[in-house]
Amino acid sequence: MYFFITVAVLVAAFLFASHFRRRSSNLPPTLFPILPVIGHLHLLKKPLHRTFATISAKHGPILLIHFGSRRVLLVSSPSAAEECLTKNDVIFANRPRMLAGKIFGFNYTSLGWSSYGDHWRNLRRISTIEIFSSHRLNDFHDIRADEGRLLIRKLISECSSPVNFTSLFHELKLNLIMRMISGKRYFGGDMEEEGKRFHEIIKETVMLEDTSFLGDHLPIMRWFGVTTLEKKMIALQKKRDEFFQGLIDELRKDDRVESENKKKNTMIEVLLQLQKTDPGYYTDELIKSFCVVRSGFLHFTLDLRSYQTISNMIYCMFYLVRIVYTNYS
Repeated sequence: MYFFITVAVLVAAFLFASHFRRRSSNLPPTLFPILPVIGHLHLLKKPLHRTFATISAKHGPILLIHFGSRRVLLVSSPSAAEECLTKNDVIFANRPRMLAGKIFGFNYTSLGWSSYGDHWRNLRRISTIEIFSSHRLNDFHDIRADEGRLLIRKLISECSSPVNFTSLFHELKLNLIMRMISGKRYFGGDMEEEGKRFHEIIKETVMLEDTSFLGDHLPIMRWFGVTTLEKKMIALQKKRDEFFQGLIDELRKDDRVESENKKKNTMIEVLLQLQKTDPGYYTDELIKSFCVVRSGFLHFTLDLRSYQTISNMIYCMFYLVRIVYTNYS
């Protein structure tokens, strides 16, 4: 009896102490009570965006929420969001140190997981000038047009039978992105086995990235050692690392035997040229991290529950119609 009374008193003292400490430290309003250890994790339900919308509508446009040991700022006001992303952009530029960033983000050094600083600014410069610039994307116009024509021909040849547009559009995107990364066309050619291997890597990545690791929010969970999820992440990262390292080694070998006059268009070829100028910085690991970022554009196409999948299919259909109009009108 005395034990339960003691526990109740301690919990009550913790809740009131947290409440008054928050008020004295000039933090945004939060949800009361904040449960010991888990914070507000018990309030999270899927889909998360609807849960956040419900909480904001009930408690206000700016809230401080506790995901276990992590503090999260929930902003639903356009003016407040603009202030966070402009006036205070440097403050909010850092990335949280999570398990996925350590394993998938090459120990927090990739563009998506690196915290704000000199390294992140260099990655951003490389991506905006060398990889994702409008000039570089215009260089891939012929690839996009070629893939569009090939898909139209395939649709015409198979018009007498049912067509799986989801599969076709995913293959189109995979071919487009991988031709930009390495110059390889995986579907509709003689590399379908390698394409299926990469397709499986993408599927596994989507499944694991949709899974939360409790140890990211509850550090006490890490005391129990390596979890099943962590083992799966490590195994997947090994597959991804071997796959992209194979592409890098192959293009590096081709670069040694081909003419110097050949234009280096693909993303890996561009980064290999930069590697010659500064091998210490432009390592194979850095190149692989950019490959992961680029291939990451394919992830959401596999999530058939997403409305984004439908909008992307509509976009692809519009793109095909435009190609037909341009080339056959």
